[in-house]
Amino acid sequence: MGPLDLLLHLLNFVAPAVFTGAGLALLSHLLWRGKAARLSLASQVAINSIAGIAVLAAGLWYFGRDGKMATYAALVLACAASQWVAGRHWR
Repeated sequence: MGPLDLLLHLLNFVAPAVFTGAGLALLSHLLWRGKAARLSLASQVAINSIAGIAVLAAGLWYFGRDGKMATYAALVLACAASQWVAGRHWR
């Protein structure tokens, strides 16, 4: 595998986490506009994406392969939990 193939594989691996994190942060900003103490949109996207990538890596380690539906379900839950914490929606 060449360096370009490795880069493409890594980008395809993290794409679900990045798009889920970005979509969740955008929806949160649209739904809760009046929330006072929030992080910036870029910070929320980064936090959600990092949490999602960690879950995808844990799923790859645990199951031994990528693309299991249980891993994607955990990805959605982890991104939602990190958005809830980052957006301080418990207040």
